[in-house]
Amino acid sequence: MKVKVLSRSVEEYTRDRSTDLHKVKRNFNPALHPFEKAREYTRALNAVKLERLFAKPFIGALSGHADGVYCLAKHPHKLSTVLSGSGDGEIRLWDLSARETRWKINAHKGIVKGVCCSPRGDSYLSCGIDKTVKLWKPNESYDEPINTYLGKYAFNAIDHHRSETIFATSGSQIDVWREERSDPIKTIKWGEDTINTVKFNQTEVNVLASCGTDRSIIMYDLRTSSPLAKLVLQLKTNAIAWNPMEAFNFAAANEDQNCYIYDMRKMNIAMNVLKDHVGALLDVDFSPTGEELVTGSYDRTLRIFRAREGRSRDVYHTKRMQRIFCVKYSMDAKFLLSGSDDGNVRLWKVHASEKLGAKDYRERAFLEYSEKLKARFKNLPEVRRISRHRNIPTEIKNAQKKKQIMLDAQKRKEENVRKHSKKGAVPYVPERKKNIVGITK
Repeated sequence: MKVKVLSRSVEEYTRDRSTDLHKVKRNFNPALHPFEKAREYTRALNAVKLERLFAKPFIGALSGHADGVYCLAKHPHKLSTVLSGSGDGEIRLWDLSARETRWKINAHKGIVKGVCCSPRGDSYLSCGIDKTVKLWKPNESYDEPINTYLGKYAFNAIDHHRSETIFATSGSQIDVWREERSDPIKTIKWGEDTINTVKFNQTEVNVLASCGTDRSIIMYDLRTSSPLAKLVLQLKTNAIAWNPMEAFNFAAANEDQNCYIYDMRKMNIAMNVLKDHVGALLDVDFSPTGEELVTGSYDRTLRIFRAREGRSRDVYHTKRMQRIFCVKYSMDAKFLLSGSDDGNVRLWKVHASEKLGAKDYRERAFLEYSEKLKARFKNLPEVRRISRHRNIPTEIKNAQKKKQIMLDAQKRKEENVRKHSKKGAVPYVPERKKNIVGITK
């Protein structure tokens, strides 16, 4: 009689000869795992607790400015290079990896209102209230501007064309310049009020948007040198950001503490209203993926929103941070930059609990598994409560309560007026239309 003996090689169940960790053979038959859902719920709960435990979004502050940081600009090709302008007329070129200044210059007499980078990445433009725009090349051996452009009025913002040597400035009017010429090649105007911001569309490169002190948002077309449409809101818009992936959509940071997302083809209604701030919004920026955006507010916090949700995903703040004048996403969508009134440029993580640095295969697999578990059980009460919990300053919490009381009182009053009025005299106005006064084409 023959007897066959089972034999297995050690390599089949040993991960590595240098360790004693064994491979685990799993049978995924659900009948053999009656408590799988309960175990995975416990793991999801532990994962969301660890996420909040390790949520440390603040990386560091770039200190050096003697006044508030009013504007920031990203380098189109280098992730670690950022340009900032302050209230004392100084501009600085930062290396984020080393967290130090690579180049600085007293560029303007007064506040630097805007900075931008050329598409090639070899030169920078800055504008200020001293009625000048200056072209800089920090790699040169001398600290003098390559070119200086004189304007008739103080400048409030500047933005560069995506591919050509064209840039636009805003002040009492919008001027379109070419780097090789000392005078503007086009001047566009609609109304007599000051224009706060001008932004080129990075996809439809001949379209630019502006917002002014007359509470308007205006679209322009460079091919016709004329305005396309004018949207008037109830309160002033402070900043505009175009969605880099959806060319027709843009976000507007408003004084009424909300951020509105519009489609330029249909501006009679907002696509989304982003709420949570308790102060006027001063800046907004889309992530390179177009899925998220960050807002900076007068309430000394910055919030991260998903573009298709109405409430913030996260809120960042520090004890020393003052009013936030400018915010930017990094070009790899992993970091945030904020410039505030205390003279610091702060660096944050987009995902507060994300580990920086290299991760091995097992760690990546564990983190991906944890994310799937959190997504699966996100609507259960305990998981949702822990994932939404944030520690915010007491003054902001009190302001939120007061704001909610005011909104509830306003809704109650409107409902009472509607009950005691003729049918149809007080119509229901959608939340996405309440802020719009009118639109002109």
